[in-house]
Amino acid sequence: MKTLSPRERKVRILATLGPASGSAEMIRELFLAGADAFRLNMSHGAHEAHAANIADIRALEKEFGRPTTILADLQGPKLRIGTIVDNMVMLKAGQAFTLDRNEAPGNNRRVNLPHPEIYAALQPETRLLIDDGKLVLRVKNVEPERIETIVEIGGPLSNRKGVNVPDVVVPMAAMTEKDRRDLAFAIDQGADWIALSFVQRPEDLAEARRLMGGYGALMAKIEKPAAIQRLDEILELADGVMVARGDLGVELPPQDVPPLQKHIVACARRLGRPVVVATQMLESMIKAPTPTRAEVSDVATAVYDGADAIMLSAETAAGDWPREAVAMMDSIAKSVEGDPGYLARLHFTETKPDATTADALAEAAGSITRTVDAKAIVCFTSSGSTVRRVSRERPQTPILALTPKIETARRMGLLWGAHAVRTKDIGSFEEMIGKARRMALRNRLAAASDKIIVLAGVPFGTPGSTNVIHVAHVRGDELKGREE
Repeated sequence: MKTLSPRERKVRILATLGPASGSAEMIRELFLAGADAFRLNMSHGAHEAHAANIADIRALEKEFGRPTTILADLQGPKLRIGTIVDNMVMLKAGQAFTLDRNEAPGNNRRVNLPHPEIYAALQPETRLLIDDGKLVLRVKNVEPERIETIVEIGGPLSNRKGVNVPDVVVPMAAMTEKDRRDLAFAIDQGADWIALSFVQRPEDLAEARRLMGGYGALMAKIEKPAAIQRLDEILELADGVMVARGDLGVELPPQDVPPLQKHIVACARRLGRPVVVATQMLESMIKAPTPTRAEVSDVATAVYDGADAIMLSAETAAGDWPREAVAMMDSIAKSVEGDPGYLARLHFTETKPDATTADALAEAAGSITRTVDAKAIVCFTSSGSTVRRVSRERPQTPILALTPKIETARRMGLLWGAHAVRTKDIGSFEEMIGKARRMALRNRLAAASDKIIVLAGVPFGTPGSTNVIHVAHVRGDELKGREE
């Protein structure tokens, strides 16, 4: 088995797989270029293709002995208009336009909108955005079978374009029948994270939780303005959150998205939920081998803000330069984390610990690390909660997460600073310290004479029982004659 040193950066890179990266060879290239986790976009591709990608990722994981994270991103409820005569009409600003329940092909005066939930939610003066906001309609009158509007921003309208309703909460189920099939497939295939699209309320997470049956971790995608109003409640129920800036940027003025991004990242960090910043981060690299300076600054901002992970979408799924996009993101992150002021900026966001022993020790670990110049924080964990708490504190040293459960190790691939290793369980304090020293050496996180911080719970193997912190000295000869 080949071995790789832990990444030289703490922020994680999530790469989306697609036609440009759906081969075992390209997945391997993305992994070696710096991808820590892979996203399967369930909006596209057949289950057979996704299953092949999962098998390739697991083969790569076995080859390098590094637990690798798979995130299955559910499509969610897509709102679309019906068809148009001759596929396209032109709408002019100021004209009247009607959306109705008539399934006949539309024209320049009307089109079918087959979503009764929208009719129930809309009120006069609310907006309808069509085709990613390229067309804007202002509602003037709503009836059970028709919505009368005035075109505020016109343009071409073609078949089955998407509809966004930014001003109201649409009372729709968060999961469609397709989502339920995709979720069952993802769980059966062993996906580590499930991302739920178009979350508006904390209640939207309930069905996915029930269908997951305790397996995997649930990520709420924040792409609706309504979700911002109940963000803390959503974060309390989710295991992680994604700032999905694509739809968020459609439903909100573009200038509102950057401060909201910072707000979501800060809230997630305070609650100790891993947060992913996604969409159009290196968009120009879909076609160009290098990004714009503005895109580099965008990625850097997310890293400076303390995001756990940064995501590539079409850049790796359908772009001409997938490996180069990952390598560029890796390079940007390393440059930012090499800034002497990086850690100070990270701690602009205050992450107060809860009144628990585990949180107190996680906070203390970061402080002790700085005081004694420890080289790593070694966490023994069964559920991953100890590592999540330590990661929330954004310590200056890497976090070595040791767990006997491969599922736990894989889920930690989206946690800032965490390098997860599956290893045998421990049974005593002496065994804990010995293993911590050996694994720090084996993973090249410490050397002879270095100090490490060790966190664990007694009794060993009990989830959520973190109650031990210890400073250990590494001799340097701990690996002689030893195998884990």
